[in-house]
This record gives sequence, C-alpha cells and structure tokens, in this order.
Amino acid sequence: MERKRAGLSILMLTIALRGSLFAAPAKSHAVGLGAVKTVPYSVAGDPAGAAQGETELRVRPLVVDAKVKEWTTGEVHDVTDRSFAVRRAIRLNDALPTEKKEHWVWQRGPWLLIDRASGHITPIKLPDYDPAVSSVVWFRDYAAYCGLNASGKQLFAVVAQIAARKPVLSKKLKAWDVADHPTPACAPSAWQREPLRITFQATGSEQVSYDLVGQSSVLVEDGDDSDTGN
Repeated sequence: MERKRAGLSILMLTIALRGSLFAAPAKSHAVGLGAVKTVPYSVAGDPAGAAQGETELRVRPLVVDAKVKEWTTGEVHDVTDRSFAVRRAIRLNDALPTEKKEHWVWQRGPWLLIDRASGHITPIKLPDYDPAVSSVVWFRDYAAYCGLNASGKQLFAVVAQIAARKPVLSKKLKAWDVADHPTPACAPSAWQREPLRITFQATGSEQVSYDLVGQSSVLVEDGDDSDTGN
C-alpha cells in the first residue's frame, strides 16, 4: 500500500512538472499612443474643463494590440518603468431629448493608469478632484492639485497617491465662491524631493508648503506577486 501511494505521488508530481514546463508563456501586449489630432472644443461643450476662449483640443488614441481603447489628452506621466498615467478625453453626445440628430462634443475626463505589459487600464480615483479647478502635477505615484470639497465651498490642497484609499494630504486653503472665482484657482503645485515637500498657492493668496514624511509607493502592478521571491 505504501509503495502504491509513493508511486501515485511521484506520478502526480511528474504530471504537474510537465504541465508547468509546457504551459503557455504570458501573452505580451502592444500598448502605445497614436498620432495627435485636433478636435473642436468649447466652454459650452465642456463647462467644467475648458479654459475661456479655448476652441481646440489635442487628443491621441490609446492603442492596445492595434485596437483603440480610449482617447487621451495632455501630457503622459511615467509612474514606473511599465505604468503611465494620462488623462482621458471623452466624446459625449450633447443632444437634447427633443433633438433628432446626435450632437457630439469633446470633454476632458478623469485620469487613467495604463500598464504597458498587461494592457490593463484603470481609472485613477482622485479625492475632491474637480475639472474646473484641479490641475494635476505628478511626482512618482503622487498627484498634487487644488480640489473642492463636497459642498463646493472650500478649496483644498490635495496630494493623492495611486492605489491609496485616502489622500496623503488634504488641507483647507481658502473659502470658494462658485459664482465668483478666479481662473485658474491655483498656480501649478511645486514638488521638492529632499525633503519630500509640496508647495501650493491659491490665486490671490500666499504660498503654503507641506512636508510628506514616511511615504512610499503603494502601487501594485499586474504580475508583481508572481514575480517576487524568484
């Protein structure tokens, strides 16, 4: 009986080893951005994201395995050597229910995280992000921007980290009047590496800086678990 059990164990181990040797390798994906094209754009079509007098938007297709998955706009930020962040561009049907024909407009959308190896696309959740006031400045896997609270009456300095549940930093800058507010709401945030520091300046206010202590990347990319311990 013991010999039969031992023989069965060896047979199962042999089958498992052969299966692992002949398993299909992970499929690689071709990920990239296509050529830029200019599309009509207006404050009326995108009241939250367009600047006054802006009439055109530069967009590029996000292509995965020769298929257009999304449209994007603005600069790309390399988060790691295999993941990058880019802002989505949305083509929205702006036709009223009483209008028979479709009316397509372009809008600036949320930020996306793209994995070059797997082709996986993930929306990035940015707390208190508002397209009308938030201009993101990236550093590592941090996004710094001015944000609005849920009531829309308070302007905040925000630092969000990709894959973190809560913002790394959220500090009130000033009261915000939706009906009468400056454009832009804030100057571009300024990063400093050592010590890790971020500086904000709301329009019409003094600069304010914050140190970020003890922060490290929390981004887990596809395949990280299987790649560790080799």
